[in-house]
Amino acid sequence: MPFSNRDMSVDPRDWATLERLRRAFLDGTAGESDYWQSLGDLAAYDTTFAQRIGWKWDFVLDDLHHLGWAPPSGPILDWGCGSGIASRAFLDQFPSSDVTPIHYWDRSAKAMEYAVQRARERFPEYTFVSGTVDAPAVLLLSHVLTELSPTQVEALLATFPTVTSVIWVEPGTYDASLALIAIRERLRPQFPPIAPCPHTGACGILSPGNEPHWCHHFATPPPGVFTDPFWGKFAQMLGIDLRSVPLSYLVLDRRPLGLPNPETARRIGRPWTNKVDARFLACTPESVAEAQFPKRAFPDLWRDARKDRLPSLQTWERVDGKVVGVR
Repeated sequence: MPFSNRDMSVDPRDWATLERLRRAFLDGTAGESDYWQSLGDLAAYDTTFAQRIGWKWDFVLDDLHHLGWAPPSGPILDWGCGSGIASRAFLDQFPSSDVTPIHYWDRSAKAMEYAVQRARERFPEYTFVSGTVDAPAVLLLSHVLTELSPTQVEALLATFPTVTSVIWVEPGTYDASLALIAIRERLRPQFPPIAPCPHTGACGILSPGNEPHWCHHFATPPPGVFTDPFWGKFAQMLGIDLRSVPLSYLVLDRRPLGLPNPETARRIGRPWTNKVDARFLACTPESVAEAQFPKRAFPDLWRDARKDRLPSLQTWERVDGKVVGVR
């Protein structure tokens, strides 16, 4: 995901805008009204907070590539689009050979205007439209749960029967994760989940004993972020840890994509290591439980876990139920 090193210190109003937006996001008042006061607000957001959301989308879309997923033909709807970062990330990862329209909907007319304008600059070969579409092939949802009332969530879910694929990315918080899990459980009989879940059965997070856990993951920022003065000032001014980009996500698809490999496991959260082993919470078709790998038997996995480079999706090799190898 491209990022900008524009020096926002030349315009102090940008920092005031970002501080105002961050307060609204953190205190839960963002859903009460349209917080975009100008196109400049959206530009400041798109250069900063939206880039971090874009890194999350890159994580999810890379995962879908790894799974062999490809988007269905038809219109794309970026619902609750904000500055349109979700659809731009999507088109970066899944460029289309046709002129499939990309639709932007948001409660804010300014947001739709900015998203369409920005997308046309980045992808002049595509058609971008303000407003919704009745039966999108792909529905993109990004960081909307914290701004929707229960009634609004129900209205959104009522549109799902006309959708082929849903890609939904949210903050990696406990509440957002459990909300997505509840939606997954409600829809999975008719709308199979394909990610992050390595199975289509009941979510293991909901099993007794797993109450402290939630399904979350961490995206990796582009390396240049950590040496860029702009991002350093952004982190300092707004008190944000650039290294931590947590997310929760859910991908649903009505098309038959084949049965998942029963030996596939999904790592949840961060791994932790000591001198003798590596451990992490793992989601498998059987359960969500702590997986423990001795350093002696799995030196490469232990080293990757220690450096926080452990793959999110793994295939385990088992003999008599015991894991003897990891791919």
